Amino acid sequence: MLDVRRLRLLRELARRGTIAAVAEALSFSPSAVSQQLGVLEREAGLPLLERTGRGVRLTPAGRHLVGHAEAVLERLEQADADLAEARGGLAGALRIGAFPTATRAIVPAALTALARRHPGLEPMVSETDPAAVAHALRAGDLDVALVHEYDFVPAEPEPGLATEPLYVEAMYLAAPAAENPAENPAENPAEAPVEAPAPPGGPAGSGGSDQGAVLRGHARAPWITATPGTLCHAMTVRACQAAGFTPRVRHQVDEFATVLALVAAGQGVAVVPQLGVTGPADPAVRLTRLLMERRTNLAFRSGAGAHPAVAAFGTALRAAVPPDLAGSRAGT
Repeated sequence: MLDVRRLRLLRELARRGTIAAVAEALSFSPSAVSQQLGVLEREAGLPLLERTGRGVRLTPAGRHLVGHAEAVLERLEQADADLAEARGGLAGALRIGAFPTATRAIVPAALTALARRHPGLEPMVSETDPAAVAHALRAGDLDVALVHEYDFVPAEPEPGLATEPLYVEAMYLAAPAAENPAENPAENPAEAPVEAPAPPGGPAGSGGSDQGAVLRGHARAPWITATPGTLCHAMTVRACQAAGFTPRVRHQVDEFATVLALVAAGQGVAVVPQLGVTGPADPAVRLTRLLMERRTNLAFRSGAGAHPAVAAFGTALRAAVPPDLAGSRAGT
């Protein structure tokens, strides 16, 4: 009989690529991971791994078994959800991952509602970049998380995970108000032309669109982006490249309030989402509506969507979404 814990290790190896990465993610030693995978091979009765220099890769049989492991783990999540429903009354820890703007603008209200309806539940929030969520969910470090994607950085399907849409944000170019407004013809965000967005991952604003013109108007300006490796950083770079130039990055900052403070100080321009510009308008910053959007989803392990705690948190989140977010009720 195949051991589920060893199947999980094989699944993680398929996703993370190295035994060392699996060991670090799951708090094992590399030798323990190798030993358990060796036992799994003996249980399976044929090789699941093959050596490639100093590393390993899955054999065809190993890759095939990973598909079965995904199905088994999903059914276990469903079983856990059924048992939680049968027990009645939510209690215990719920580990939540969220990125900073959602943590500030939406999560607190959701937690207040959750505490009122389910006082026995103990939500535990960790700020987590969406790029790291998939591994954290599969490793069991998180139970549920908020993730986002941009038109230029679409989310790739993640085996073993499922998502539900929450809301959609508008995107803005933030520039110092002291600059010559002629550089940016769509100065008033409310008057920015509206066009059909490009397909996800495609060159939004191609074909002479206003978005491309707005971005090109700042091609020689210093830019403020998020840190490399984040989706927000990739979004800015790809949007500028689609407009015909590579941004000259001066500052790398992840918190949008700080980004806007730097823009107000004349330190550069930036692309920011709607939740990043909430609060009193800063007269030193000019915002121009772009055609891009940021879409936020709720992510969890496949089969866990029916878990009462995950479902309760999703309900509380949807009630906490500000009504002015573009498309905030779509898909709910």
